[in-house]
Amino acid sequence: MSQTSHGLSPSRERATLLTLAAVQFTHILDFMIMMPLGAQLMRAFNITPAQFTYLVASYGLAAAISGFAGGFVLDRFDRKRSLLFLYTGFALSTVACGLAPTHHWLLAARLAAGAFGGLAGSMVSAMVGDIIPPARRGRAMSLVMAAFPIASVLGVPAGLILAGKFGWHSAFFLLAGLAALVLILASLALPPIRTAVHDHQPWRQMREIMSHRIHLRAFALSSVLIIGGGMLVPFLAPTFITNVGLDEKVQLPIAYAVGGLATALSTPLIGWLSDHVDRLKLLAVISTAGVIVVLIITRLGPSSLTFAATMMALFMVTMSGRFSPAMTMVANAVEARYRGGFMSVSNALQQAASGLANIGAGLLVSFDPAGRLVGYPTAGNISIFFFVLTVVLAANLRAAAPHVAMPAPGNPFGTREQPRRRGESC
Repeated sequence: MSQTSHGLSPSRERATLLTLAAVQFTHILDFMIMMPLGAQLMRAFNITPAQFTYLVASYGLAAAISGFAGGFVLDRFDRKRSLLFLYTGFALSTVACGLAPTHHWLLAARLAAGAFGGLAGSMVSAMVGDIIPPARRGRAMSLVMAAFPIASVLGVPAGLILAGKFGWHSAFFLLAGLAALVLILASLALPPIRTAVHDHQPWRQMREIMSHRIHLRAFALSSVLIIGGGMLVPFLAPTFITNVGLDEKVQLPIAYAVGGLATALSTPLIGWLSDHVDRLKLLAVISTAGVIVVLIITRLGPSSLTFAATMMALFMVTMSGRFSPAMTMVANAVEARYRGGFMSVSNALQQAASGLANIGAGLLVSFDPAGRLVGYPTAGNISIFFFVLTVVLAANLRAAAPHVAMPAPGNPFGTREQPRRRGESC
């Protein structure tokens, strides 16, 4: 077997990766921007906190379901055509969110946005594997995957600022306008590579994807990777306000800006390292640093803006840094002919894991009578457990398929086991 990558000129490759990163950024931002809108939405629609959590969870649930469904059909079509169609649906759904007159209409629009956005995210990961050879895939994946932590931390303050000045509708309208610009850019910048699988058999394809032992190891890794951050990100901003003592209007945005700048600077370096050192070792080092940061940040009390911004930066750098080596290993674990369906299933599992992590954090964290958040250290301890489990699962994947973590170029499937036929056992 051979891995197929479609060579592009350096300038076209950079333009393609930046476009894919923009698609991923808007998709994740659409999910994260809901969190600071809770107070306004509950007042506007006269709904309970439980009903608001349904609005938040509906996006990930729809993305998970559509991701599994997409695993059957996405490899039948060329990537660019699929991505443009799905992203158009995502942009229109986001407009519908801003226009929703009732809670139930908003819920329906969030379901649609999640379904289209989740599948679009799958196509992003698949296209990175299509156009970037394994020897340089770590740096490319780091660029695209950095959209997740950046959107996670920018979505909360952006939602707060827009909702405070212009109402909750404005956040969705601004995001829809941004998506429209990205859609135009994608139609011009993305290469029309031919990836459609001829004689595609959906049920056989999905059976082979879901029964392959290396695929299952990769699915486990990509799912657990998300949970560590998902336990912490939803309450990061409230903790910095209530426990650390930052001002919501000025100091908190500054802390986020420092963290975003640190992530932008660290992402290329970590991506370069992912292509030049053993990816499992790199993941272990970054995860170890992440554990230390989590232990501090979840127990942080009143602090200066300088120290709080430094901790925010370290948190964002270690969170985003884990994605590059881990997701490069995941992307290297699948052949080109399975990639669309495989990434769709992987993205579905990540969305489901993110939703479960957010719900779990909500059960652990609450306000005490003094208005401080309690339970965040417990959420941090659970997050640390999943940090460690991520490294364990990455080691398990490398043991079964050593090529996924190797920086050296060569045939990436030379040691890979064949997909099992019906009746074969693990």
